[in-house]
This record gives sequence, structure tokens and C-alpha cells, in this order.
Amino acid sequence: MRQKTSGVAKTIWLLSTALVVSAMGCGGTSVGANSNGTPPNDPGAVPVAESGSTAGESSARIAPSEEVLSVLSVEHQVDVSTEADGVVMALYKDEGSLVKAGDVLGQIDDRTLKLELVKAEDDLKVAQSNVKYKEAELKAKTAAFERQKQLRQLGLSSQADLEAAEFGAKAAEYDLRGWEAQVESSQAEMSRIKLLIDKTQIRSPFAGVVARRYVREGQTVSKNDKCFRVSQLQPLQVQFQVSEASGRRPELNSNIEVFLVEDPTQPISARIIKISPTVDPTSDSYNVTAQLKDSQAGKLRPGMAVRVAWPGVDRAKH
Repeated sequence: MRQKTSGVAKTIWLLSTALVVSAMGCGGTSVGANSNGTPPNDPGAVPVAESGSTAGESSARIAPSEEVLSVLSVEHQVDVSTEADGVVMALYKDEGSLVKAGDVLGQIDDRTLKLELVKAEDDLKVAQSNVKYKEAELKAKTAAFERQKQLRQLGLSSQADLEAAEFGAKAAEYDLRGWEAQVESSQAEMSRIKLLIDKTQIRSPFAGVVARRYVREGQTVSKNDKCFRVSQLQPLQVQFQVSEASGRRPELNSNIEVFLVEDPTQPISARIIKISPTVDPTSDSYNVTAQLKDSQAGKLRPGMAVRVAWPGVDRAKH
């Protein structure tokens, strides 16, 4: 029974082989021809791309793509650092808080500086009082010196008395100038301490929103430690690169379309506001900055992923 089954299988295999050989003979393709039937050295042959497209389609694919993946950004976004060493005593703003330029975001311990300021103010008051006293003393000793000169001219006073009166007037003048300098020094010291106190306040450099808080109350910080990140919300911008080999160059104030990656069906209008005058040699491209129109930027935020559409790009392929 097994021998009979084996003979049938062998017969089927022989018939299949014969059919394959017959089909190859009817195809008309010689060994020396290409898969499209054209001899390999035929000058009139039309080359076919490996992916199945024509040579023209292959050349179009070589052209640089002008749809660029980017993110929305703003011109002003900075990490605000502390300008003084100390302990964070208070935080007045947190992430998400809207701020104006100059708003105090946090406070570093300034109690020691305030005590120094009180002492400097007292020193100033003392110096100012001494200036008034020395002004009165100088006035009196100057008058005494003038009287001694008159008496000397009349022979009613000695030369020693005249010289003593002159010395008293000069000494009073020098004392006055010294206390006037002390007043200026005390005022400068007060200004210095006030500047240090002002540096203990962490302020917003511009209007925007607190994007991040790096510190907490009671934390010890050093000068130049990051404390907050403040970012503008408007106007939104998008930066992208255009190849130097691109067929069309952007122009200032021309309009382009931007599409959110999450919603590629809704175009967002933008205007080109900046074009880099130099070309990056590594990528053979230059930077372009476009600003979104305010009327369409209500729900958009910095950091959102977008695609910048440039004419000649088929967005359906992406």
C-alpha cells in the first residue's frame, strides 16, 4: 500500500515539473534580457527605479522636502536666578501664575541686611547733625578771624592772636568738609545695602507666566541658582530650516501655514519675520522664523509640536 502511494506522488511531481518548464518556454524572456524584456545594452531602454517608480518620480523625490517638524516657541523664556546667597523665606508665585514685569516671585532672607541698613541710616543722621554743627562753628570762627584782622590793622591785637584766629577758622572748615564726606559715605553705604536687599527679591524680568518653580521655602540657595522659569505666552513663533537648494526662497512678511501635529487638518496662519543671513554648512540650510497671527493663537501654547508647510509638499504623504 505504501509503495502504491509513493508511485502516485512521484507521478504528480514529474507532471508539475513539466508544466513549469513549458511555462518558462512560452514567456519569451531570454537570459540576456532585463525583466521588462529590453536587452541590457539597448540605448532606447527606459530605466525603471528599484521601487517601481519612473526616473522622473525618483528625481522629484531627491528634491528637498519643505515640510518641517518643529515646535512653537516664544522669544522671551528665561530661568530666573537668585542674585544673593541665603534661605528662601517666601514664595509669592507658583507654576501657572501670571506675572507682570517686576513682580516679586520669591524672597531670600534679608533680615541681616535690614539691620545693617538701620545702622547706616543712624550713621547718616549723626553725620548730617555734625555737618550742621560744623557749619555754625565755621561761621563763628570765620567772623572771629575777620575781627582779629581789623584789630591787627588798628594795632589793638598781636600777630599771634591773628594767627590763632586764622587757624581756628581753617580747622573748622576742614572739620566741616570731613563731616560732609561722612554724609556722602553714609549715603553710599545705604544705597549699597538697599541694592543688596533688592537682590534678595526674585523678580520677573517681563510679563508672562511662571512655567516652572525650582525652589521651595526654607531651601538654602547660592548666587546664580535657578529659582523660576518665566515664559511669555504671546506672540508665538516657529523656527524652521529651509534648504539652500530649495526651489523657492522665503520672503520677509510673506505668509505660511502651520499645522498642529495633533490636528493636521486646521491650518494656522503665520508671517515670516526673520531670515538668517548665513547658511549652516553642515546642513546646507538657513534658519527662518515665523510669527503666528494673534487672532489664531488663543489656544496654542509654547512647546506644541507643529509642521511648517512649504509650497510644493503633499501633506497626504505624512
